[in-house]
Amino acid sequence: MARRKPGEGQTALVTGASAGIGVDLAECFAKDGYDLILTARNEGALQEVANRLSSAHGVKTHTIAQDLGAYGGGSAVAAAIAAKGLNVDVVVNNAGYGHAGALTSSDMPTQLGMIDLNVRALVELTYIYWDRMLANKRGGVLNVASTAAFQPGPLMANYYASKAYVLSFSEALWEEARGTGVHVSCLCPGPTVSNFRERAGTGKTRLANASKVMASAPVAREGYNGFKRNKRVVVTGGNNKFIAGVGKYLPRETLLKMVRNIQSPAA
Repeated sequence: MARRKPGEGQTALVTGASAGIGVDLAECFAKDGYDLILTARNEGALQEVANRLSSAHGVKTHTIAQDLGAYGGGSAVAAAIAAKGLNVDVVVNNAGYGHAGALTSSDMPTQLGMIDLNVRALVELTYIYWDRMLANKRGGVLNVASTAAFQPGPLMANYYASKAYVLSFSEALWEEARGTGVHVSCLCPGPTVSNFRERAGTGKTRLANASKVMASAPVAREGYNGFKRNKRVVVTGGNNKFIAGVGKYLPRETLLKMVRNIQSPAA
């Protein structure tokens, strides 16, 4: 008899699942037998990922094209899931974006949209499925934040603040879920090879020139393995762990100057 995989009989909803870390997280869950619901804006890219993972791992895959940054986007995804007769055991909140530059270097919709996607949609989806997880005493939430969550970020202020919210929210829910069987983890990557860098413009900063950029697959594996162990916070890479930890020991003004320097455009 084949050994039962830990995710068999469960379904993971993965947001931002058309590229980068989201695809690799989806694959981690598929390898462990989870059926998948993949959502992002690009239906074509989603379907390609879904077909590949279904064929490679023998799991059921479903796609829902939706802009989660739109008001009510999370509820729209949940309604589409319910219409398909599906349930969700694990929510992987990976969708998000950033913008490198001073606050007014982009238009207001870009800045407010960042909050809508990085924070509001994440809370919306978590809220929708949270009580069912607790009632079932299984499943959980894997939120993707960033090493940006550990300090304020001059020249990327809104993005850093949004990820600080995600980290705080995740840690609080981890404590609320203690002893219930529901896992909560917050994945905090540093610079990672993904479409995020191109969209955000972070590849042109001093940080990009000074930092080692991790591939998305090992970042996803660390995050997934941390989620399986119910590890509260997962920071990927030794250098990133050091950077995330050292800030608490620095004077705040010194820390702010340091972050502003590394977020400045490269010469």
